[in-house]
Amino acid sequence: MANDASTVFDLVILGGGSGGYAAALRGAQLGLDVALIEKDKVGGTCLHKGCIPTKALLHAGEIADQARESEQFGVKATFEGIDVAAVHKYKDDVISGLYKGLQGLIASRKVTYIEGEGRLSSPTSVDVNGQRIQGRHVLLATGSVPKSLPGLDIDGNRIISSDHALVLDRVPKSAIILGGGVIGVEFASAWKSFGTDVTIIEGLKHLVPVEDENSSKLLERAFRKRGIKFNLGTFFEKAEYTQDGVKVTLADGKEFEAEVLLVAIGRGPVSQGLGYEEAGVAMDRGYVLVDEYMRTNVPTISAVGDLVPTLQLAHVGFAEGMLVAERLAGLKTVPVDYDGVPRVTYCHPEVASVGITEAKAKEIYGADKVVALKYNLAGNGKSKILKTAGEIKLVQVKDGAVVGVHMVGDRMGEQVGEAQLIYNWEALPAEVAQLVHAHPTQNEALGEAHLALAGKPLHSHD
Repeated sequence: MANDASTVFDLVILGGGSGGYAAALRGAQLGLDVALIEKDKVGGTCLHKGCIPTKALLHAGEIADQARESEQFGVKATFEGIDVAAVHKYKDDVISGLYKGLQGLIASRKVTYIEGEGRLSSPTSVDVNGQRIQGRHVLLATGSVPKSLPGLDIDGNRIISSDHALVLDRVPKSAIILGGGVIGVEFASAWKSFGTDVTIIEGLKHLVPVEDENSSKLLERAFRKRGIKFNLGTFFEKAEYTQDGVKVTLADGKEFEAEVLLVAIGRGPVSQGLGYEEAGVAMDRGYVLVDEYMRTNVPTISAVGDLVPTLQLAHVGFAEGMLVAERLAGLKTVPVDYDGVPRVTYCHPEVASVGITEAKAKEIYGADKVVALKYNLAGNGKSKILKTAGEIKLVQVKDGAVVGVHMVGDRMGEQVGEAQLIYNWEALPAEVAQLVHAHPTQNEALGEAHLALAGKPLHSHD
């Protein structure tokens, strides 16, 4: 089909990551004739260089920690070290299985898949492999790549990005991680579990700075206990090679040395040289600008995923891609409520949240109209069994709905499903308190927190 110049697809998608392939699958399901163009592997960053491989490394690290700490549970085990090749095989097997499944899905939905580097050639066409692919609508979904700073050259040797870190052939003896956001703290957590001496450099005043401040402080306390070092509130100045590694200098003159420097300051959009500006697409700092329905200023072009300035999360890409497909198929669509999207940082302990922070709630509703409650996991039986510490914090509009749920502790990412229902359905604490939560589960802690907020605490103090 791709070689037939007379073929005009209903939808041509440039980029096969989370947003692109979700739009392709949903569009084909709704009867659209879809072409999906990807220069590398379908699945994009999330499957091959992001969500999936990092979580596999974190799980391997969790197993290492469990082996070291097994005697506190009455189990005698010996930790003998990390087999890096075997860890990579485990990680790659996970990726491979999901990749094959995704390829099968695309084939079964009759999506025309074109492997090659595409470029937008007009508001209704993409050039790839010497062919011009025509579409009634074009969806831009070219994703993102790791960012760096001016003068900081990521060389893949001693100064590396998350892409390099995922295929590193050894466990570094020591590492400096530039950036205390999601990527930085996840790698810090995994590497510490593997035995690396880790220091995080974060220019803002807290780790995971977009989270509620209470969550940040709880994570910092947990990291101190684990021996993960961090320097907060001072920005990076320069990095230079030493005889054995890298030296990082901060703006206040403080210096740190380690074997490697991982640059984890976020990801930037892939948009340069792809014909977007030439087609008249409005952009800002490399991001493609869209409205709440993911429409650009060009009527025949939409954009989704990391390419647009929304939350850089795979599940956001899924939602945005499906929204575009449904809109083009004539279905009634509802814009994504980005505050209602669950967010999880998969370090040890995990940080999970949905809704807005206490500070944001006070900005919106006024300080006297906001109620916050903290429920300590020390009162939760399953958390005691797991030997995890942390809290669930609820943010409520006084006499109204819960507008924020913020959780820190092992496996809290698995509790965010109910939390997002609470936020998105604008539940009152008393309504959640009526629900019976299974005992003993960590999920029960959410119920207990709402019981307390509703004025009838059970396993917690008034």
